Amino acid sequence: MADEKNKSLLSQPLLKREKNNLPNTFLSVKLKYVKLGYHYVVTNAMYLMLMPVLCMMFAHLSTFTVVELWNKLKFNLVTVVLSSTSIVFTATLYFMSRPRKVYLVDFSCYKPGPSHIASRELFMQLSAASEVFTEQSLAFQKKILEKSGYGEMTYAPKGLMHVPPDQSMAESWSESEMVMFGAIDDLLAKTGVKPRDIGILVVNSSLFNPTPSLSARIVNHYKLRGNILSYNLGGMGCSAGIISVDLAKDLLQVHPNSYALVVSTENITRNWYLGNDRSMLVTNCLFRMGAAAVLLSNRIFDRRLSKYQLMRTVRTHKGADDKSFNCVLQREDPDTQRVGVSLSKDLMVIAGEALKTNITTLGPLVLPVSEQLLFFVTLVAKKVFKMKIKPYIPDFKLAFEHFCIHAGGRGVLDQLEKNLELTEWHMEPSRMTLYRFGNTSSSSLWYELAYSEAKGRIKKGDRIWQIGFGSGFKCNSAVWRAMRATDPAKEKNPWMDEVDGFPVRVPKVAPIVY
Repeated sequence: MADEKNKSLLSQPLLKREKNNLPNTFLSVKLKYVKLGYHYVVTNAMYLMLMPVLCMMFAHLSTFTVVELWNKLKFNLVTVVLSSTSIVFTATLYFMSRPRKVYLVDFSCYKPGPSHIASRELFMQLSAASEVFTEQSLAFQKKILEKSGYGEMTYAPKGLMHVPPDQSMAESWSESEMVMFGAIDDLLAKTGVKPRDIGILVVNSSLFNPTPSLSARIVNHYKLRGNILSYNLGGMGCSAGIISVDLAKDLLQVHPNSYALVVSTENITRNWYLGNDRSMLVTNCLFRMGAAAVLLSNRIFDRRLSKYQLMRTVRTHKGADDKSFNCVLQREDPDTQRVGVSLSKDLMVIAGEALKTNITTLGPLVLPVSEQLLFFVTLVAKKVFKMKIKPYIPDFKLAFEHFCIHAGGRGVLDQLEKNLELTEWHMEPSRMTLYRFGNTSSSSLWYELAYSEAKGRIKKGDRIWQIGFGSGFKCNSAVWRAMRATDPAKEKNPWMDEVDGFPVRVPKVAPIVY
């Protein structure tokens, strides 16, 4: 009974409350239908205006007999031939110059075994047993974890479960190979694609960049062909997964009939911070082990087999600003010279500015005309006529059915839920991914999409918005359209054997006893 209550609580839409408990007329049912009607009329205005013209044309043509029409065309043979030639030439030019369509055939997320489960209590026990953290640092990490929104089933590598922690290159390689190969093996099994059919490989891992590279290790392990286009992206943070997809998309535009494999991961073993600088301890508490493998294709025959079509990507880089550049920084702490990743106190503000820039670019590409018109009118009223009104926030729920927001932390999800005016239903994949798997860096977006698939939410034609944030500072978006409905009974992803237990109620503070 408790589980059913938890599910219903998180699945219900979030209703906003006005101050002093006054009724919010903007949430009334009547106004809702007025807005939907306005959206429909504006979006289909062109078709509605063309209908009378088409009716008049058909009415006029209906007054002629077939013989009369033939006689009129017969004496204009040159015009007909020239017009037909122009139409054929224009159509041929269009089809030859338009961008190739990029399809997502399938994707896979790695799920470690039970021996890698690291509950919050175990995390604190291991931290205390390492004997490198002060009492103040342990108390700080405990406070972060209690408010993190994490559950007790996130995963950590074996090297960090040793006392003292083993951060050797051997353990680091072991972690990366386990998660990468596990995700790729599952993907190849699902798609039936042979390794030698893959022509493009893009791997992203922000902090672990050994020699030979991770991409070279994949080429060696799967014996990929010698002329493969291989890329290894490092230092690009949690949004590197979308950057990898964007790079693969560009490569698929110039290499016809190709498969592109994108692998997104991060290494925890090598980058766990053993010091007492608070700005660096936060990353210890948040990052967990995981990886995703994505197979993209530009082959026309893969259209009917693919799950999604990539509609567009939008990348925003704020690195020209010093505060943005330094808000997520790998450095040595001043006391022990130990290397860690520090997070600035301005991170939330900087992330908000990056998101604003990104959606300003994305909005005109995806929002219906009705929303763009409302935004323009309020902007003119505010800037030109100096009216004291709030800027209109476009309703992105009219542009997308599903949202995959990087599960970087509870604070990030809270802010985006508020700023984009999303419901708890829309936020559920991100919050449950954060609870079940933690922050798996660039692969988290794929765990979120896998959650929506496991819940049977994806229908044919649905639009999905993936939003990623990363060091630099960057905010990147990818927009997908579902080519078919997803049947959970036929899916194989890390949620399938436990998705019935979600969603769960996540308390604001969950005390830890260790």
